[in-house]
Amino acid sequence: MQRDISRRRVWVLWAVFVFLTFLCAGSSGSPHHVQLPDLYEASIAELQDGLENGHFTSVDLVKAYFARIEEVNLQGPTLRAVIELNPSALQQAAELDLERRTLGPRGPLHGIPILLKDNIATRASDGMNTTAGSFALLGSIPPRDATVAAKLRAAGAVLLGKANLSEWANFRGNVPSGFSGRGGQATSPYFPLANPSGSSSGSGISSAIGLAAAALGSETDGSIISPSSRQNLVGIKPTVGLTSRAGVIPISENQDTVGPMARSVADAAIILTAIAGRDPLDNFTLAAPAHVPDFSKALKKNALHGVRLGVPRLFLSGNPNIDSAFNASLLTLAKLGATIVDPAEFPDANELLASDNETIVLNTDFKVNVEEYISGLTKVPTGVKTLADLIAFNIAHASQELIPPFWADQSQFIAAENTTRDAAYFAALAADHDLGRTRGIDATLAKFKLDAIILPTDGFASGPAAVAGYPVVTVPLGFQPDTVVATPARPTINRAPGLPFGLSFLGTAFSEFELVGYAFAYEQATHTRLKRLAFPEAIPKTQLADIMKK
Repeated sequence: MQRDISRRRVWVLWAVFVFLTFLCAGSSGSPHHVQLPDLYEASIAELQDGLENGHFTSVDLVKAYFARIEEVNLQGPTLRAVIELNPSALQQAAELDLERRTLGPRGPLHGIPILLKDNIATRASDGMNTTAGSFALLGSIPPRDATVAAKLRAAGAVLLGKANLSEWANFRGNVPSGFSGRGGQATSPYFPLANPSGSSSGSGISSAIGLAAAALGSETDGSIISPSSRQNLVGIKPTVGLTSRAGVIPISENQDTVGPMARSVADAAIILTAIAGRDPLDNFTLAAPAHVPDFSKALKKNALHGVRLGVPRLFLSGNPNIDSAFNASLLTLAKLGATIVDPAEFPDANELLASDNETIVLNTDFKVNVEEYISGLTKVPTGVKTLADLIAFNIAHASQELIPPFWADQSQFIAAENTTRDAAYFAALAADHDLGRTRGIDATLAKFKLDAIILPTDGFASGPAAVAGYPVVTVPLGFQPDTVVATPARPTINRAPGLPFGLSFLGTAFSEFELVGYAFAYEQATHTRLKRLAFPEAIPKTQLADIMKK
């Protein structure tokens, strides 16, 4: 009997401890003299340091990011970066705060809030949708987390919510980047009504102004690196197969990949390390190295010393301001120890620029892959099953989806519906691999004895890597000068003063570790990102101190 009483006492004491811990979870009682990080620019390491030292909690962080989203998403400049918040985020944060106190942190992402592009599935119990921005999938229930979401969750990240995107990852038709039926028209925080680029538009906007610590995007051709370039961010488009696509609403199994969008190379490296690796649910990942490196170990300021970088000038942007900044970056890279091979043209450059094989591959893959995704859902309230159903749904719900004058098109859907996986498809796929890999990136690297290829991100950086399935890392390069005259808004502005642009490092398959190192060395030498902030109304005012005072 005495043993039972003692046991009960232990359990009562433990219950009291847990209750008091949760009671204190939202208020860290941070000393007044502590300098809290500015959430506009706070790095994952800075946030982790504050959490470890008890200056604030993950609950504080989630509340602060929620408040920042509230300020600018549908109010103020109405950036429309976030489609929905995770109703379970505060509970997840409280549980992770308790785990930190009792067991210690799981790693560098423990308690760090991350946004997911709205084509990355999350488990139904969280209470979030996964729709690719379309009402056609509203209320649909995936069988599980997407593998990348599960990996973030396992690493201790808080899944903060879903970011807006170009609907169906920019594959519905001729529609402005950043628009989705559910999310509306997203715009850049660097100039009012500016085109944010896509399709990971909301992920880019959110990361740029600190609506989350960072975000995940997906890319088929340019959808991570282009909005990262336009939002003054670091974006990593991994080799197809380095990160799993299981549970990600697809365009093409041959080109889709998932990667981080963050304010620094260090943050992007931390996230890539967490989400990379083989997955039995995605057979493309079986080609990846068995061991995932810690990409943070690539972060060396001398990483460019002795490296040979090639410049394929036929692929430059054609924008004089961007190309001028790119040319200036070559001098910086050379000062950092790199040998610049200029020009280093692709042997098949003209064929790549003229090829239409990618269109054949993507249209055909989309029809097959999107129907495979939908068939794997546990529930689809709208009843759509096929691409033909999606086309019909949009027509039946035109007031939500096909909104004139700018958002009424679904020509890409229609073109994809008229395809089949025939001999022409397989020939186009083989030609893409030949053009992008064998006679493209790999041939150029070999011919000029290069370690990597460099280009303005706004040039033809994404094209060869897309059809090859090879990696790209983009870092901030510069900003359009104040003398640029803004183009008319139709409905967004394509060129304006202050709009950022990036520098891309391209490599062969699974060369991310090296590319991350090169990008880090350049970033640390230039610190371009903070040379210009977002326009004032687009910068949220809420900081951790404001939340903790409450």
